[in-house]
Amino acid sequence: MKALLIGILSSMFFAVTFILNRSMEVSGGSWLWSSSLRFIFMVPFLVLIVWMRGNLRGLLSEMKKQPLEWIRWSVVGFVLFYAPLTYAAAYGPGWLVAGTWQFTIVAGLLLTPLFLKSDGSRHSVQFRSLFISCIILAGVVLIQVQQADHLSPSALLIGALPVVIAAFCYPLGNRKMMELCGDRLDTFQRILGMTLASLPAWLILSGIGFVQTGPPSSGQIIQTFIVAVSSGIIATALFFIATNSVRHDQGRLAAVEATQATQVLFVIAGEAVLLSSPLPSGIASVGIGLIVVGIVVHTMNMRVAGRRMVAVKSG
Repeated sequence: MKALLIGILSSMFFAVTFILNRSMEVSGGSWLWSSSLRFIFMVPFLVLIVWMRGNLRGLLSEMKKQPLEWIRWSVVGFVLFYAPLTYAAAYGPGWLVAGTWQFTIVAGLLLTPLFLKSDGSRHSVQFRSLFISCIILAGVVLIQVQQADHLSPSALLIGALPVVIAAFCYPLGNRKMMELCGDRLDTFQRILGMTLASLPAWLILSGIGFVQTGPPSSGQIIQTFIVAVSSGIIATALFFIATNSVRHDQGRLAAVEATQATQVLFVIAGEAVLLSSPLPSGIASVGIGLIVVGIVVHTMNMRVAGRRMVAVKSG
């Protein structure tokens, strides 16, 4: 239950990404700067946090053991996650990007067989969790259907396809890094390590952005800084803490990942207030209801799973 609440809290901070990325694109900012600046801004904050906790040397030592693995899964989990999201924001509204992003709750479950148990066997797909997540996804689709009338098919495709790619890359990179790090690193060490390992890619993207559009505007710098703190540090730390606490149980891990569906609700509310976007009604309201029901059912499922684990240990 605690992990679910942390997951929902992280989704609130993640929602800032979708709102401000769309705001920056509307005002003419380049998606290349929006994506790269977020991670560049994260570096000094994370270095300070990890250094003050006395864990910087341990992180660097751990990264030297398997540098290629760190680079590979950091690029998958951060670059191939965030660059497509900011690119999509240039072609579709925040609700479309946030809504399509919810494919990640199903993607994480479908990726389960790629990971090994402690005994060397592969995890199997948790079909109960998959069914519950599909309820949430159906709610997201209903919200999308009402809003999609205002967009052309090409805009829907360009705005959605990169996000589907990101939806698979984020849980894949996150889970692979949890598998690689084990219990040797804490959450902030892992985030800093992934940020440092992916930094060359962000510097390349920022260089391309400079050549194409010149330096970012002061408004884009400020908004990207807010995204870096809210989404890059606070939300990512909360989400990694939540997923790390249940990483040995694929069903509970899926439930925590499914809490990210609440981002849609936060984005709808945020865009209504900040960008004067209309609130959903009619069939979209049913979709919101399904999202809430799905989260509640996941909560109940986690409680049942927790009781079973306690019963097995006591028996």
